[in-house]
Amino acid sequence: MSHTAHIPSHRKPRRSASKLALRAGVAGGVLGTIAVAGAAGPANAEPVTETIEMPTLGSLDAGTGLASAVAASADASQQEALDQSLQTQENAALQKAAKEAKQAKAEADRKAAAERAEKARLKAEQERKEAAERATRDSARTQLSTTSSSNDNGSSSDSGSTASQSSNETQAPSGSAAAIVAFARAQIGDAYVSGGTGPNSWDCSGLVQAAYRAAGIDLPRISYQQSSMGTSVSLSNLQPGDVLYWGSRSGSYHVAIYVGGGKYVGAQNPSSGVVEHTMDWDTPSGAVRIL
Repeated sequence: MSHTAHIPSHRKPRRSASKLALRAGVAGGVLGTIAVAGAAGPANAEPVTETIEMPTLGSLDAGTGLASAVAASADASQQEALDQSLQTQENAALQKAAKEAKQAKAEADRKAAAERAEKARLKAEQERKEAAERATRDSARTQLSTTSSSNDNGSSSDSGSTASQSSNETQAPSGSAAAIVAFARAQIGDAYVSGGTGPNSWDCSGLVQAAYRAAGIDLPRISYQQSSMGTSVSLSNLQPGDVLYWGSRSGSYHVAIYVGGGKYVGAQNPSSGVVEHTMDWDTPSGAVRIL
């Protein structure tokens, strides 16, 4: 083959510049036409809704309702929490009140038991004291009886004294004695209370003191102090208003008021109260005259 022979080329032939320019112009015209058509389209053309959706009035109302529901739920939760707190406080208060009531009842029961025990002790002590008083009175009676038997030679004198006493007993008391006797008898039936000074309960010396005060006379408060006042008188020569005592004159444990007629009034004991008795019911150890 001649070296000048034509050898085919495998490369694509180049397009000419004129063809490229023509194709570019056609493409530009098409794109321009599309752009002009889009600009000249109707003003009320619907926007593309596939990508962005704006909220509508209906959706705004739904949102407002949801917010109200959330707020109402929050209020309900807060009210429930408040109710639970109040219920807890109420339960705690009820438990505290029940506990305090239980403690108060226990304390009241304890005090009542202590009071019963104290009353029983006082009653036993009073009974013991009364037994001792009776024993002392019996001893005093025995001694007086012995003394009377050994003084038979003075019987005539005693008879004169007895007659004098009988004469005095038939006479109604007057003046201060009348006031003392009237006051003492007015208290008959009142209660006996240790340390009592009236107006509705008395002990023996409290009654004597008040009776003498009714006559304008002040006496000491204690029985042995009262029996130490005035002058000693014989039991056979008593006058209304005289103070009777049991025990020794300077150490008496009981006092009463002689009211005439062989009787006396006194605050006896818790079981008897203020009573009137004859002299032989419980003969006193002695008597003093203060008027």
